[in-house]
Amino acid sequence: MNRCLVLSVDEAREQTRAIHRLQRERRTLDGLVARTGRDAVVALHRNAQRLLRPLAVVNPYAPELTFSDAQIRTRRDHEKYLTLIDTIALLHQHQREVKRAAVAGREIEYIEVTLADIATANRLAHEVLGRSLDELPAQTRVLLGKLDRQVSAACGRLEMERGHFRFSRREVRETTGWGDTQLRLHLARLVELEYLLVHQGGRGQSYVYELLLAPGDDGQRPLLPGLIDVERLESGGTTETTRGKPATSRGKRGENAPPSRPQNGGVAGGARGGVSVGKERASLANGVKPGKNAHLADQQTARSYREERRSGALIQEAS
Repeated sequence: MNRCLVLSVDEAREQTRAIHRLQRERRTLDGLVARTGRDAVVALHRNAQRLLRPLAVVNPYAPELTFSDAQIRTRRDHEKYLTLIDTIALLHQHQREVKRAAVAGREIEYIEVTLADIATANRLAHEVLGRSLDELPAQTRVLLGKLDRQVSAACGRLEMERGHFRFSRREVRETTGWGDTQLRLHLARLVELEYLLVHQGGRGQSYVYELLLAPGDDGQRPLLPGLIDVERLESGGTTETTRGKPATSRGKRGENAPPSRPQNGGVAGGARGGVSVGKERASLANGVKPGKNAHLADQQTARSYREERRSGALIQEAS
């Protein structure tokens, strides 16, 4: 499985309607024209691919890219993701500057990956690799989205919290129009993966379900976790070794980051008004007693300091 790109069949009713509509359109004059022009479209795409020539692709952002490492299969999926970025860059080779580098006495031509290539790859990776790494089959995830909308609508109508709402399999069957066998299979998967919680109903052995999905997360769109945000790559946070540009840890491009605080800051004051602890200790070290109006807290600090000095002197005499 991890050697392939898994493409799931859309079993939704809307997709079935779209297929039926296309099948009917093929019997019309427009359908005849479309079939006739299909060969011309295929030839155009093949000729466009022939314009591409073999070039090496260098990704200057590669050290900064991230990918999920929660599963062993991501060792191969990570390579698919990187290859997807390279492929997108190669398809845009005529819009890129062809650079040259001398390697072992040979001159090698290459093009570089841009942030736009990574953004496109991230969008495609969510749809393709996200489904491969998804714990839910595509049709089960469709049902999860339908359940979320059903529960949200019912809770809004009844003015109750989602955690208190219960629904039966018959209600889901009437809402979705799915068959009972199909519904049993997908509901069992959702229960096993803890998207649904089963409660015993009030009529003998009947059971009802509680949806554990967070509000607003319809679970419809597959996601590939762990990909870095392209805006983060663009904003900086890199070093010269990764992109060949000046370091931009926190400041603007080409500038070093400003210090987080002054190097020679002032001495911190006491917890309340009066002579500060730092100044009091400095005065005591010079043999100057604190002022008469010093706060009680500062006087206690002064006494503690004198006791520390006295204890230190006794230790030195003993040694």
